[in-house]
Amino acid sequence: MVSSLRLDLGYRVVHVWGRHMKVWLRYWVSNLITNFIEPFVYLIGLGVGIGHFVPQIGGQPYATFVAPGIIASSAMFAASFECTFGTYVRLVYQKTFDAIIATPISADEVSAGDLLYGATKSTLFSVVILIAIIVTRLVPHARATSVLVPIVALLTGLIFGALGMIVAALVPNIDNFNYYMTLFLTPMFVFAGVFYPITTLPRFAQDIAWFTPLYHTVRLCRGFVLGGASGAALLPDAIWLVVVAALLFPIPIILMRKRLIQ
Repeated sequence: MVSSLRLDLGYRVVHVWGRHMKVWLRYWVSNLITNFIEPFVYLIGLGVGIGHFVPQIGGQPYATFVAPGIIASSAMFAASFECTFGTYVRLVYQKTFDAIIATPISADEVSAGDLLYGATKSTLFSVVILIAIIVTRLVPHARATSVLVPIVALLTGLIFGALGMIVAALVPNIDNFNYYMTLFLTPMFVFAGVFYPITTLPRFAQDIAWFTPLYHTVRLCRGFVLGGASGAALLPDAIWLVVVAALLFPIPIILMRKRLIQ
């Protein structure tokens, strides 16, 4: 029992990650554009559109307030889609996992490399959105601490990548991902503080939001990009993400191992 919980990980995780990155880089322009358009549409359509009716939140123009939340949600969705649909396709349809474990690379290393790939995409897309909002002046006075956003995005990618891969390891078919997206990710996107402060919600809803990863990512992105929150105030959010990422990391790897060797 104890041995089944041990992870067989080594340097070959990097090879799996590198293999996925090489495939992605073949079509990086189309991949980047398609994943960039949706969050930017939210940012312009909701941030600027609703901004005409909601002049300011917390002393910031509404579009400026929303922009860091879009960075956070981009990290969530990038890792979630990659480690659900992407992982499932590589596992079931393309048989990529089976082909790789036929080499000296272990099943655990394949899953860990896949998870790190999802977290990397999460970081890349978040950085693209961050650059876009600065260049377009949606955030006219971004703080120097914005350079910490990629670290937040990486942690977020690890968390949502792990959650997505857990679902990928358990679902019987690809259609079941719709339940995960609709019942878990979408409510979090709406109620975790991306578009408005959660203090407007009932107390019980605020308590639920605190336990969601996206809430802490939004707080960190907003604090690092816009300022207005001290390091001490953001430290609990950073600790929350680190601890949850560390706790979740082995779970999908163990579950995927069972699915691969059954």
